[in-house]
Amino acid sequence: MTQRVALATVLDRLAIDALITGYAVAVDDGAWSDYGALFTPDGRADYRGAGGVEGPAEEVARWLEETMRLFPVRQHLIVNRRIDLEDLGGYTGDRAEVRADYLNPMCLARQASSGSDAGAPGEAGAGRSGAATPDFVTGGRYIFALHRDEAGWLIRTVTVHEKWRRAPSP
Repeated sequence: MTQRVALATVLDRLAIDALITGYAVAVDDGAWSDYGALFTPDGRADYRGAGGVEGPAEEVARWLEETMRLFPVRQHLIVNRRIDLEDLGGYTGDRAEVRADYLNPMCLARQASSGSDAGAPGEAGAGRSGAATPDFVTGGRYIFALHRDEAGWLIRTVTVHEKWRRAPSP
């Protein structure tokens, strides 16, 4: 591997890491237009493995926007990222797969708006007295299929495989 190829590979990995982080931030912040911009024009999202829907990213973004209203405070973490770049005989191609684990604590709307120390939207009880401790937590794995075009790396598909959840008691 030449230095030029090695540098290109490092730059690809950094760009992919930024893309996956952008995905988490868009979902957590409810930035649905940002979410859609992370996908290829034919991009799809599959949340069926976590009790959700599957379809074009634009439709799934609308579903997420509605569903996430139940959880105005959320902060999911995407960790243990394994990036497999397409190998074209020593050169990286325009496709990649990322397998990454996630941990997603969320606060229900009723809890997020209670308590006198609730801050700005999305910051209810943020680190002050624990008033907004998560009452719904889920964990699992994402599988991202990525494609690079002139604009850079984008998500072609994302599939969620939920492994566990802790939900509020009835």
